[in-house]
Amino acid sequence: MNASPYRAGHVAVIGRPNVGKSTLVNALVGAKVSITSNRPQTTRHQLLGIATFPEGQLLLVDTPGIHREQKRAMNRWMNRAARGALEGVDTALLVVRAGQWDDEDGLAYDALKKAGLPVILVVNQVDKLKDKTALLPYLAKISEGRDFAGVHPVSALKRSGLEALVRTVLAQLPEQAALYGEDEITDKSQRFLAGEMVREQLMRQLGEELPYATTVEIEKFEVDGALLRIGAVVWVERDGQKAIVIGKGGERLREIGAKARLQMERLFGAKVFLETWVRVREGWSDDEAALRAFGYHD
Repeated sequence: MNASPYRAGHVAVIGRPNVGKSTLVNALVGAKVSITSNRPQTTRHQLLGIATFPEGQLLLVDTPGIHREQKRAMNRWMNRAARGALEGVDTALLVVRAGQWDDEDGLAYDALKKAGLPVILVVNQVDKLKDKTALLPYLAKISEGRDFAGVHPVSALKRSGLEALVRTVLAQLPEQAALYGEDEITDKSQRFLAGEMVREQLMRQLGEELPYATTVEIEKFEVDGALLRIGAVVWVERDGQKAIVIGKGGERLREIGAKARLQMERLFGAKVFLETWVRVREGWSDDEAALRAFGYHD
C-alpha cells in the first residue's frame, strides 16, 4: 500500500474576536508563537505559525478578528489584515465558540466563501459547554445552508480533537514538499516576538483599564554572547495611562517586564536582560502615520 503523498500549504485562521484563534494556532504548532489573552483584539498582526507533521505542513495564518466596528484607524487596520490573509491561501479555518453563532461569525463565513476558499468549521471551547447534548443540534443548525469542507468540535486549550482536524486540513492542501524547515515555527523575527510578549502582559494585566491604548516598540535587540539585551518602549495615549502602566513605585511595570522576560527566555532558549520604558504619543491608535511607525504595515 502506498503512503499518502506529502501535502503543504497556507491556511487562514479566521473568526470574530476572542474565539481562540491564537490558542488554536499555538496548539497546532506546539509552541507559543501567537500571544493570547481573554481580551478581544489581542491579535493585531498577521502571523504565520508553522505546524509540521509526518504527513504534511500547515502554514497557519493567524489573524485579527473580523469585526464590524471600524471607528479608529487601529480597527480599520485589523480588518484589512484579517481580510488580506485570504490572499494566496489554500483553505481556511473558521473558528467559532461552541454554542454561539452571531452576525460576525456569518460575516467571516461570507468573506471566506466570497474568496472561493474551502471552509473548515472549527467549533472551539467544547469543553466549556455545560449541556453537551446541545452540541449536535447546534452543529446541525449552523451547518444548514452553509457549505463546510469539514466540521470539527475541539478544545484548543486542552489540545483535544486536533488530530482529526489536521487530517481534514491536510486533505485540502496541494501535494508538495515542505515549504519551511522542520524546526521553524514562525516567519516572524525574535525582535517582533519580543514586542508581542510584552504586549501580551499588558493585555493580561491591564485589559480592564487600558484595553487598546497601548502598543510596544522594541528599540534595542542585541545578542551579547549567550545573553539577549532587549529594550522595549510601551506607548500609551495619555499621561494618566502612563501612570497606570508604571503602577505604584513602578511595581506594575516591573511585573509586566518580569513575566514577559520569562516568556522570551522560554521561547528563545536564551537568557534575556529586558529593560522597559513608558512613553506618551497622543492618539496613536487613530493615527495612520503612527501605526506605520509602530510596525502596522499593510
